Amino acid sequence: MAFTYSAKIQKEKGVKSTPLEEQIAQYLFEAETNAAEDVKADLAKLQIVAAKDVDVGKGKNAVVIFVPFRQLRDYQRVHTNVVADLEKKLGKQVVVLAQRRILQKPTKNNTKKLQKRPRSRTLTAVHDAILEDLVFPAQIVDKRIRQRVDGSRSFRITLEPRDEESVEHKVETFTGVYHKLTGKHATFVFPAAAPAEQ
Repeated sequence: MAFTYSAKIQKEKGVKSTPLEEQIAQYLFEAETNAAEDVKADLAKLQIVAAKDVDVGKGKNAVVIFVPFRQLRDYQRVHTNVVADLEKKLGKQVVVLAQRRILQKPTKNNTKKLQKRPRSRTLTAVHDAILEDLVFPAQIVDKRIRQRVDGSRSFRITLEPRDEESVEHKVETFTGVYHKLTGKHATFVFPAAAPAEQ
């Protein structure tokens, strides 16, 4: 039985895939077939759930790829190769995020008896997890929330300085994508280098 790129798209029954999703699935399928044996096993498991073209400001667009939550670690294992290849073929910056679900707060008006809502399904936990996925392979060192007098909030996220070379060109993309997905304003910075002692 020959597999095609459609096996790389994981959708609910009756939901059609978009042309962008089909294009990304085709690239993943080609990468798998042309890969070396040691990487082929990792690429064989990879699937996507959805893909969006997001406007990140200044006339730039980025592609956000949503993957099944259970496959996120597999994607992160081959992240640099897959993302670099997709960016080259699509001509846009690419971000890989896990598909997560937010459950509503239990209220007295809920008629169904549901199990206790897990902490990982709260709004705050999902937004924090999106932030972690977004900046991968960089790591977050510090996160500050600035509350303004008018009630608005802004986040200042400090990233690991050793990752500056690999993700510095994506900082505007991170800001735009995070705002589109969560509605929160965030700026991503790297800590200033300490002066060398003499």
